[in-house]
Amino acid sequence: MKALVTGAAGFIGSHLCERLLAEDFEVVGLDNFNDFYDPQIKRRNIADCLKSENFQLVEADIRDSNAMDKAIGDGIEIIVHLAARAGVRPSIAQPLLYADVNINGTLVLLEAAKKYKTARFIFGSSSSVYGNNKKVPFSEDDCVDFPISPYAATKKADELICHTYHHLYGISITCLRFFTVYGPRQRPDLAIHKFASLIEQGKPIPVYGDGTMMRDFTYIDDIINGLIAAMQKCTGFNIYNLGESQPITVNDLIAEIEKALGKKATKEYLPLQPGDVKRTYADVTKAVRELGYNPGTTLEEGLAKFVKWLEKDSQESR
Repeated sequence: MKALVTGAAGFIGSHLCERLLAEDFEVVGLDNFNDFYDPQIKRRNIADCLKSENFQLVEADIRDSNAMDKAIGDGIEIIVHLAARAGVRPSIAQPLLYADVNINGTLVLLEAAKKYKTARFIFGSSSSVYGNNKKVPFSEDDCVDFPISPYAATKKADELICHTYHHLYGISITCLRFFTVYGPRQRPDLAIHKFASLIEQGKPIPVYGDGTMMRDFTYIDDIINGLIAAMQKCTGFNIYNLGESQPITVNDLIAEIEKALGKKATKEYLPLQPGDVKRTYADVTKAVRELGYNPGTTLEEGLAKFVKWLEKDSQESR
């Protein structure tokens, strides 16, 4: 089977590409290597995939309709769309850019999927669509009409656009709402990577608010298992939460990182940031029932694997 993975050199994308290659897929990995964070990190992410004869790297922007036509028109059977302008806080400063990349880029891909009759489409959505949902855990049936950041709004808009293309053109589409994914190769701006790096350097870590915000941290291997299952069972239109269903406060997370590193953190408490939700907490009942999703990595286990990778990556980067 031949798959197109957008955002292939990113954190989740590079792990997915490696897994697909191990399962004998032909993979076209697409990435524009933008400068949201160091593009060389992304090139390291994808380096092992480039060694495979079943992997083709396409450097292009998802908003480029000619490039997407060329990539998708070459026998692609399933699209896994993970590319996006990422980050809640930066989206508040650059809402036009986020709307352009995340909404228009998704439309360009769906148009190409329609044109070349690509039957299956997986869209990487986000737990941020739930906003400050008062009901926990968050269920796919909950109202998500009240996002609190432009990033979240673009993800909600993309889910609606995906449903429209399924309804009009019969494309089978699955939207996956990821809950705070972490593990080796996590983006350097995200909490676990950022906190661990600063603690290692003996620098203070920024904590926005009083540290009682809660996040449902989900290990990368569990996310990839969910993605593979979604690819195998992509029929009709569906939305699934992919989380660990074990939310933890930021203060408790820091304590767990301290244990994993064997070092104490210096915490610098700062005002809450606009766009940050109070908590995330996934109800994964639907994914367990319909996809066979089985998240089983404890935070302690996941952090141990992350710290081992971080130490190795720091040495190799010097």
